[in-house]
Amino acid sequence: MCDISALEFFIEYAEIDDFRDKRILEVGSRYVNGSVRPLIERFCTPTEYIGIDIEPGKYVDRVVSIEEILDHFGPESFDTLISTESIEHFKDWRLAINNMKRVLRLHGRIYLTTRSKGFPYHAFPFDFWRYEKEDLEEIFCDFEIFNLNTDDLNYGTFLRAAKPNSWNPIDLSNRDLYSIIIGKRTREIKDISDMPLARRVKTRILYKAVSILRRRMKILYRTGMA
Repeated sequence: MCDISALEFFIEYAEIDDFRDKRILEVGSRYVNGSVRPLIERFCTPTEYIGIDIEPGKYVDRVVSIEEILDHFGPESFDTLISTESIEHFKDWRLAINNMKRVLRLHGRIYLTTRSKGFPYHAFPFDFWRYEKEDLEEIFCDFEIFNLNTDDLNYGTFLRAAKPNSWNPIDLSNRDLYSIIIGKRTREIKDISDMPLARRVKTRILYKAVSILRRRMKILYRTGMA
């Protein structure tokens, strides 16, 4: 899953040496609205590029959930990890991010793109959280952060960071996030059914409207690039 703003972040901030001759894992790799994978495989020649998702599809090499990656691959198995527009869809975000950190080798690189408060509900197949710049800064304070950017127009948050050689994982148990389900910051949500009916209707209408607008913007963008 990807979009134009995520692609622009990679084009501007990605370092070739983060991918060249490296073993790469992409979490949430199924092709939806684009992918960074063709750019990396064509221009950066990684040793191996593995895409995982919970559903089969284009650019999905293995159907593996974020909860299973340590059991499936083992700790410190990858040089670089990529996750574009996926971490907002993980209900247990702490487990997801901890597993991402642990599957990376020491001095490994992580690239994350996600959405912040203001971006509408978008279920693929679920949607739970929104990450502000300050959230990622705190969540990855145990990593060396190289780039931490926002896109106010599309409510995007983008991170490039490295796992230090003396990594000491941060405790995230007391950290809260903004939940798109209940419309406020919270430490946890039980289920999608926690969303009030009126909010559910409103978010679905808004999501459809934004989806139509984004499709039209993409057509205009491609027409302008032709």
